Amino acid sequence: MATDPVCGMYVDEKNAVYKREKNGETFYFCSEKCLKEFEQPEVEYNKLKRVTAFSIVLSAATLVLTYFPLLPVLPNNAWLFILSTPVQFIGGWRFYKGAFDALKAKTANMDTLIALGTSAAWLYSTLVIFLPQAFRGEVYFDTSAIIIALILVGKLLEEMAKGRASESLRKLLDLRPKHAVVVRNGKEVEIPASEVSVGDVMLVKPGQSIPTDGVILEGHTEIDESMITGESLPVTRKENDQVIGSTINKSGLLKIRATNVGSDTTLSQIIKLVEKAQISKVPIQRLADRISAYFVPAVILVALVSSFAWYAVTSNFIFSLTIAIMVLIIACPCALGLATPTAILVGTGKAAENGILIRNGEALETAHKVNTIIFDKTGTLTKGKPSVTDLAAISGDTKALLKIAAIGEKGSEHPLGEAIIRKAEEMKIKTEYAKSYQTFSGKGIKSEYLRRNLLVGNAALMKDHKLDVSQLDAQVEKLESEGKTATLVAYNNKPLGVIGIADTLQDYSRDAVEALSAKKIEVIMITGDNERTANAIAKQAGIEKVFANVLPQNKAEKVKELQAEGKVVAFVGDGINDAPALAQADVGIAIGSGTDVAKETGSVILIKHDLRDIFTSIDISKYTMKKIKQNLFWAFFYNTAGIPVAAGLLYPYFGLLLTPLIAAAAMAFSSFFVVGNSVLMRGYKPKF
Repeated sequence: MATDPVCGMYVDEKNAVYKREKNGETFYFCSEKCLKEFEQPEVEYNKLKRVTAFSIVLSAATLVLTYFPLLPVLPNNAWLFILSTPVQFIGGWRFYKGAFDALKAKTANMDTLIALGTSAAWLYSTLVIFLPQAFRGEVYFDTSAIIIALILVGKLLEEMAKGRASESLRKLLDLRPKHAVVVRNGKEVEIPASEVSVGDVMLVKPGQSIPTDGVILEGHTEIDESMITGESLPVTRKENDQVIGSTINKSGLLKIRATNVGSDTTLSQIIKLVEKAQISKVPIQRLADRISAYFVPAVILVALVSSFAWYAVTSNFIFSLTIAIMVLIIACPCALGLATPTAILVGTGKAAENGILIRNGEALETAHKVNTIIFDKTGTLTKGKPSVTDLAAISGDTKALLKIAAIGEKGSEHPLGEAIIRKAEEMKIKTEYAKSYQTFSGKGIKSEYLRRNLLVGNAALMKDHKLDVSQLDAQVEKLESEGKTATLVAYNNKPLGVIGIADTLQDYSRDAVEALSAKKIEVIMITGDNERTANAIAKQAGIEKVFANVLPQNKAEKVKELQAEGKVVAFVGDGINDAPALAQADVGIAIGSGTDVAKETGSVILIKHDLRDIFTSIDISKYTMKKIKQNLFWAFFYNTAGIPVAAGLLYPYFGLLLTPLIAAAAMAFSSFFVVGNSVLMRGYKPKF
């Protein structure tokens, strides 16, 4: 059976209400509502692409004909009217709608300003054509059309940067096991995993995924829970222990009684957390809109007051109306539509050059405000793969110790055994296979080499075989106090030494922590590990605050707790279990080498897995926001400075009256300045 990518219900070709093909995949939907929700983002995006392309073509033609009258039959101004009017009312429809929505909410925003300004330019030009006796002068259809086209380009660039939340949810849903073997009426029956009921007894063989949450009735095994907990080492599970659905049984046949099914499973709860965090996130209000909320009413007031004042003085309705229109034209800053998208475009491009993918403008805008960063441990701060860190041989011959251990583990699929074998290969130690392998779950391996017993495992394994390893107690205690796994090695009934194995820090982890701490950013590590192991790793990384023994569901809760304290939180992670926290955080930073769902959920992606790039992403955010604020200032300044002239303030004294030509020149210059200021960001050089 498949799952509805929107609601997660199990559906197939027979009971699905709708079916859709996309990118070679078939999607089934349980209702029309789910289908529409699935298709809505793509429909809106494609519509915006078409409208933007349409507006660019017609506005470009309008611009060319303004300066090079080429078309016969009709007067040139008539052609300009014909070409620009569709741009004004089809391309500009979203701005009229936005202005109307703002009006209903008793406020004003950037859409209000764009709608008023472009309408003023279009209306004035239309009056010049159809009422030439009253309105004389140049037409400025190109001004209104180009403003709309450029701002639509900015909107399209913003949409292109956005990822779809449903993609990350679909990747989580795909992790659910498809089938389960249950015992019914004394027989083993394979059924769809979705049909498992609470109380069913499931059989899970080595290498298989556990269909749903449950408790072990029979069996003893090690389970890979990395896709849920993020921890790289398998955990030992025995009778009466709880197990999590979708985790992998590494060894031993298990009988498990189902306890949570469907939407109650751990994985389903993680999916719900991701969905809830993404939906509840409030979009950041644009600075331009906040300025517009005050600027637009002020401009309208100035236009009306100026018009009425001149009518009272001159009794000339056409002159006073022209004054009002000129004020609105000069106050509509074309550059305002470019101020944010150009800076974001250059900022995200610069970030990409440095191996940082910033998925949307909101992440870029928020990153510089971050004052708390939470690092997941496994696979983020650490390499997520155990490595040999210490070799302590009783005889002093560490190579001999490692060789015997590698022979004992050769062919092992256990992460600790693989770490020992990798170390032997690095040291160019030749090994061979032992005989009579016997695995003791949770303890280690016993084998035979050159007709002598060989043991590799923990102290419990040595005790079971009546070996005295007390001389290694001090070394074992030291390794464990450092958060490392102490693996004892014995050959021919004699202890040879101990090998320390641990998940080691990523390159530059400590450098990144130190750089962030220097910026007065609080750094926290979060992990499912016990406190001793967690504190040992945190100390190596230079982190003082640690959240240990944290389950996947609680990672997002920890983020919420910090946000409730008024902190702006970034979460850095790489695993599926990190997805809810990445979605909940103000800025979710996903490691590029991590799982697809982490990358889909994260708003910032580090391609190189160099944690120093977190510092760089925050720095780029700060620099970009500085440029955006400069752009917004100048976008308003040039046009605002012309408002007194447009209102006729200088006319009685100097005979100076703003014309549409001067207004257009001010718009062009402010646009040039804004774009140039954004391009200067190309010179940014990261600290690392």
